[in-house]
Amino acid sequence: MKSDSTEKSSLAEQLEQAIVRPSGRETDQMREVSFKAGIAPHANGSVLCSFGNTQVICAAMIEDRIPGWMRQQKIEGGWLTAEYSMLPYSTLTRKDRPISRGKQDGRNIEIQRLIGRSLRAVLDLKKLPEKTLWIDCDVLRADGGTRTASITGAWLATRMAINELLEKGALSEDPIRDHLAAISVGVYNDRCLLDLDYPEDRDATVDANVVMTGSGHFVEVQSSGEEAVFSRQQLDDLLLLAEKGIGELVGLQKSALS
Repeated sequence: MKSDSTEKSSLAEQLEQAIVRPSGRETDQMREVSFKAGIAPHANGSVLCSFGNTQVICAAMIEDRIPGWMRQQKIEGGWLTAEYSMLPYSTLTRKDRPISRGKQDGRNIEIQRLIGRSLRAVLDLKKLPEKTLWIDCDVLRADGGTRTASITGAWLATRMAINELLEKGALSEDPIRDHLAAISVGVYNDRCLLDLDYPEDRDATVDANVVMTGSGHFVEVQSSGEEAVFSRQQLDDLLLLAEKGIGELVGLQKSALS
């Protein structure tokens, strides 16, 4: 027969195991995701993308010209380029604007290149003749997952911008080949989790960002141990979680468009 102290200890362990995440979410549960269209009226397409408390304004604008290097190399079609920034008041302590430091932020450059690469993976740029699609992602509030929210919202803003061109007859063919979304996953307290918020991202032993198409193909997987290592099984588990999350995001994108 178990003593009272043993039963209390066992109950405490069970409760501790049950409370895995600071937010109280299940391991495979995403934050509430929402899209508010038309947040930037002067853009061809725009959306306020929210992953929980993380909020990113994503806007797409189209110019009837292409970069000089494309003309010099006689490359047909158009181009897509992205810019990413965190507004000074997006974090708990004020974040300086890059212009005030006189140089670009290395992290910003890395993320905007990721956004551009990801979107170009699902675009047929030859069907965007003599046009440049500019994507601007500005973080309004940061609570983890700003790059994944940027990619997911940027695709939606791009879809809206392309729809406008198609309706006006400015494009004869749809250059978008598939949906695109991104989500973060990681290992926190020895558990594989979906959609990390800031406290989880800060203390995770493994952090990964996964970009996928709506048809289930991988565009990019960024994964690293934070002063730790991870097993093949953990990597497989993280990718399964990411696939689940991407599927949910694509469904939400479709709902927003309809």
